[in-house]
Amino acid sequence: MVVLNRIYTRTGDAGETALGDGTRVAKDSLRVQAYGTVDEVNAGVGVARLSATGEADARLAAIQNDLFDLGADLCRPPRPDEGSADHPPLRVTAAQVARLEAEIDAMNAALAPLRSFVLPGGTALAAQLHVCRTVSRRAERLTVSLAGAEAVNPEAVRYLNRLSDWFFVAARIANDDGRSDVLWVPGAHR
Repeated sequence: MVVLNRIYTRTGDAGETALGDGTRVAKDSLRVQAYGTVDEVNAGVGVARLSATGEADARLAAIQNDLFDLGADLCRPPRPDEGSADHPPLRVTAAQVARLEAEIDAMNAALAPLRSFVLPGGTALAAQLHVCRTVSRRAERLTVSLAGAEAVNPEAVRYLNRLSDWFFVAARIANDDGRSDVLWVPGAHR
């Protein structure tokens, strides 16, 4: 259980922070940027939930919890012996990725095929989901960069890749099952 008695510690005043394993790193390290951007996605999902109801809200709540799992995963570098630890670190799993895929497939089945690119907009919920999509793509790019330099759970990258797709399809659902999508008209205002 996490207990937060103090919100500020002053330990980061020199531009460093502690990872989940206690290692001190610069606050602008790739690892901190990656999990910090995951936190941004989570904040965006919180805003999206203000417009969501029913099943959409429940799915977004599950994603928020997954994003905390993902942040916990990214803030603790993988170690070869971590499986034998008394308290192994929390890692994103293939089952979480599979759940996103199943939800994408179910949502997409209700949608007509696209004949153009979709512009972010339509309903308030759809617009916010597009913001979440773009920030999750940035989190994915940072996590891929991190994986090129340090060990990263490969499921973390897969999760972020599926998540941006999930947000795209969910935005179309929020736009009256795609009927209110704002479509790109190439060169319309030349």
